[in-house]
Amino acid sequence: MRMRDRFGERGNKIGIIAFRQVNSLERGIMADWQEIPGGVTAPKGYRAAGIAAGLKPSGAPDLALILSEVDAIAAGVFTTSQVRAACVNYCRQRLETKATARAILCNAGQANAATGEQGWEDAIECALLVADTLGISSEEVLLASTGVIGQRIKMDAMRAGVPELLAAASETGSDDAAKAICTTDLVPKSIALETTIHGRPVRMGGIAKGSGMIHPHMATLLAFVTCDAMVSSQMWQEMLRRATDKSFNQITVDGDTSTNDTLIALANGQSRTPAITEQGPDAEKIEAMLTAVCQHLAKAIARDGEGATCLIECRVTGTVDNYDARRVAKTIVGSSLVKSAIFGRDPNWGRIVAAAGRSGIRFDQNNLRVQIGDFLLMENGQPVPFDRAAASDYLKQKAAGAYLKDDTVLISVNIGNGPGEGLAWGCDLSYDYVKINAEYTT
Repeated sequence: MRMRDRFGERGNKIGIIAFRQVNSLERGIMADWQEIPGGVTAPKGYRAAGIAAGLKPSGAPDLALILSEVDAIAAGVFTTSQVRAACVNYCRQRLETKATARAILCNAGQANAATGEQGWEDAIECALLVADTLGISSEEVLLASTGVIGQRIKMDAMRAGVPELLAAASETGSDDAAKAICTTDLVPKSIALETTIHGRPVRMGGIAKGSGMIHPHMATLLAFVTCDAMVSSQMWQEMLRRATDKSFNQITVDGDTSTNDTLIALANGQSRTPAITEQGPDAEKIEAMLTAVCQHLAKAIARDGEGATCLIECRVTGTVDNYDARRVAKTIVGSSLVKSAIFGRDPNWGRIVAAAGRSGIRFDQNNLRVQIGDFLLMENGQPVPFDRAAASDYLKQKAAGAYLKDDTVLISVNIGNGPGEGLAWGCDLSYDYVKINAEYTT
């Protein structure tokens, strides 16, 4: 039994918590929108579906589709691992030559990574199956896979499942798609936002999966974003990379980057607002909303970390620039010692400063200031007296009955007088993490 049965009723509230906790540091001009239902089908011109095609032995949903009614500008960010799944290589090649797409097909159960030439042929066939059924070119289909590395896709199940999947695609199918891309996740991750540009509504939605093997570098695990604005291909790709640096690249569960990390974003122009081709207020608003969607999904992944009992948010200030601050913050939330201390409800600030010290960022340790929640633990590089029992209770409350109200352990670190500031998110490291991953294929 996985300890994360602790979620109980909080499963359907996980997204609300994550959205409300978007820090003002990253929000900037993002205050003029509202959260709406619908996920990836909230924007105009999109349909989605998720079915059980028989790819997972459990019989759970395992095949998902996101479909744009018209050609959509497509951007992607992928794993930097030298061992990459066939779907990753396929999408990278596709997007280098064609910046539009109509469909995203995602299977869960088999990663189709380290499967050689036959795995590549399977990926090609998957795209053809969707294209032939829709009557479009296979170049209009993008792919993603998740599951056990070294296992090929069950192509007989895929061949039978694609027609059923396409028939099920609807304007209310986002939740089904979000469930179908999950593996060890306890809850699906979804968000949709709406703003106004030139008097017309513009919407953006996203779904994601991820719970373990999370330590992205220029990627995430699996995430898909849809938008009904029209944005030039170059700007959409640049927006996505910057949003990724402030979101998915700033989370860690276990320090392991996946072979299948894939983030794909579509923008189909169906809001009928003016095309965004250069920097300006419209571009800033779209990028800010994209960043918020990505941050919501990224935090939901960290919160759902395998065996986790709480989310950890680290804010670092005083660095030379934001890049340095984000690097220090991610080192802290990724430290196994910090994560273990949080799980043990031990306000051991020494582990925090040790992690900051090995981040690779130069600073004067005499400037260090460390705080957990409202408890000041260190200032001017020196320990200060604090109520250890009360600080420990603060950590306990984040994993106990107060979870639905606020599950986030806040760590604040200042390392100087510079203008840089950054955020990173992770989770605690529990006994169950080892149990889940020790038994992953058995």
